[in-house]
Amino acid sequence: MCDTRAFRRHCKDFYFEDDDKTTDSPGHLYVRIPEVLDPHYGMYVWPCAVVLAQYVWHHKEHVIGKSMLEIGAGVGLPGVVAAKCGAKVILSDSARFPACLENSQRSCEANGLSDVVVLGITWGQVSPELLDLPQLDIVLGSDVFFEPEDFEDVMMTIYFLLKKNPKAQFWTSYQERSSDWSIEAILQKWDLQCVHVPLELFNANKECLAQSNLPGRHSVQMIIITLKDTHI
Repeated sequence: MCDTRAFRRHCKDFYFEDDDKTTDSPGHLYVRIPEVLDPHYGMYVWPCAVVLAQYVWHHKEHVIGKSMLEIGAGVGLPGVVAAKCGAKVILSDSARFPACLENSQRSCEANGLSDVVVLGITWGQVSPELLDLPQLDIVLGSDVFFEPEDFEDVMMTIYFLLKKNPKAQFWTSYQERSSDWSIEAILQKWDLQCVHVPLELFNANKECLAQSNLPGRHSVQMIIITLKDTHI
């Protein structure tokens, strides 16, 4: 377990706004995310998280009142945006990394979100926390397809959630790190399908989003995963 007290903390601010609005109009959202400058993946905001958060913001009217779970949340930027847009949100990360769960909780506190639940859910494990989840409409996950050795566990968790919630969708962003990177074969194995969402459709085809310097020049893609033969 990493001790967050041993590393320097700071906050990163994000400002989401409608393209046809100004920042002093109702069409904007301010989010503050506490980060820990720690080598662990889940302690700071990654490029994919900003793209997924932008997708949530672009669909803010759709997420109002929806029940949403973010897996591998880390600091939880997409889930926090969803909660501030009116969704009922659960943030989750591996139960093996309590420091990440603490950081998720700090993100909620920094944004006045007292009703967001933070749970330890480890990919590939059917735990009581996973079994006791409420009915879900949308599952979020940014850059969860990071380590190839984790893909099977991630997909098993996604499959479990979608089988339990057949009408739900998994919204996920991922970074292209190699030319032969693909999850098509593992999607077929788990009887899942995906649709690629062009970034320009939700104003994410930029190097800077939410008045931050992310995603930068990283090649990030957005997809929606569902059970096979489900209408998207």
